[in-house]
Parts: sequence; structure tokens; C-alpha cells
Amino acid sequence: MAQWIEVADTSEIPLNEGKAFPVGDRMIAIFRVGDDYHAMDDFCPHQGASLAGGWIHDGCVACPWHAWRFKLTNGEWLDNPKIKTDVFPVELRGTKVFVEIPVS
Repeated sequence: MAQWIEVADTSEIPLNEGKAFPVGDRMIAIFRVGDDYHAMDDFCPHQGASLAGGWIHDGCVACPWHAWRFKLTNGEWLDNPKIKTDVFPVELRGTKVFVEIPVS
């Protein structure tokens, strides 16, 4: 079971950058690449850096601490696809960004 949660306004997320938002008991990074928005767990599985502060290139975000790169579409680490970070569906409703979050 999941629910859609309003996370941000599109104006809060700069083009080709990410920004972290609290959603329930976790931080979610929202990335804007052109007209597309992507959402993933904000914490790098390596050592917990905020992925929202990373740089975006070729559909990936690189961790700002150690440059681990994750695909924005599915959360796979490029060096070992067995390691992933959670990604979430994103929906725009007007200028509002909604993210689908699992509910336990």
C-alpha cells in the first residue's frame, strides 16, 4: 500500500539540481532534470551523505562525498547494480510535486 504526498512546489527545485525534503520519517531528494522530476532516498547507502547535494550528469546523481553514482530512474549504483537506493514515483499536479511513498 502507498500514498501520494505533496512534497514541494516546482519553483523550489532548481533546474539540474536536487533538494531534500522531509517526508514522514525519512528524507527524500527531488531532482529536476529538464522537465522531468525524480525522487529517491536522500541518503547515500555508502556513508549517509545527502544525495540532494550531489551533481547530476547523464541521468545519474553523484554523491558529494565519494562520488558514488546512482541512476535517477531506478536507484542503481553504477559500479554495482546490486546496490540500490530507494526511488519513488513522482507526479506533477499543477506546480506541486507529489511523491508516492509506501505506507506500512
